[in-house]
Amino acid sequence: MAGRSSWLLWLLLAGTACVSQREQQKETEAQAVGVALECALSVPQRVRVGEPVPLQFRLTNRTAQPVFVLTWRTPLEGLRGNDFRITRDGEELRYQGPMAKRGDPAAEDYVKLAPGESAEAEVDVSLGYALDTPGRYRIAFRGAVMDATLVQAEVPRPLAQHRAVPLQCPEVETERVAP
Repeated sequence: MAGRSSWLLWLLLAGTACVSQREQQKETEAQAVGVALECALSVPQRVRVGEPVPLQFRLTNRTAQPVFVLTWRTPLEGLRGNDFRITRDGEELRYQGPMAKRGDPAAEDYVKLAPGESAEAEVDVSLGYALDTPGRYRIAFRGAVMDATLVQAEVPRPLAQHRAVPLQCPEVETERVAP
């Protein structure tokens, strides 16, 4: 029995090391790109059922030089995929909006952010998620910036050369109330 416990402990530690290694790899990739981006979301505290749910997204360059950021899979391009995790009273909602399938990006798919500069966009999340029931909704951005670079000459890059930059956007909460 002791041999089995040791084996299970080793398996648990190995799994924890793999998860930690993946998180460290994401952080290392972002540092290798040399890009520091800050993300913020905001939404009204209360919205009536049947009205739009406007979500503000702000992406700020915290790097000491200009950054070129691919807008795909962020609200900077609109609502084009399952880019948010939305829960109502603890239950996750399915995405029901448009999905974009793409080839390589064009230069106009990137936004240039000077040091300290922000890009902002507003999307109505009720266009992609069923927010038609009264309750408390938590909204979190799922993703990362798919590609970012400090070198303008690298824009646009083919999909195979993209360097993702993880984003940590604090989740927001809103309450849907009866009309």
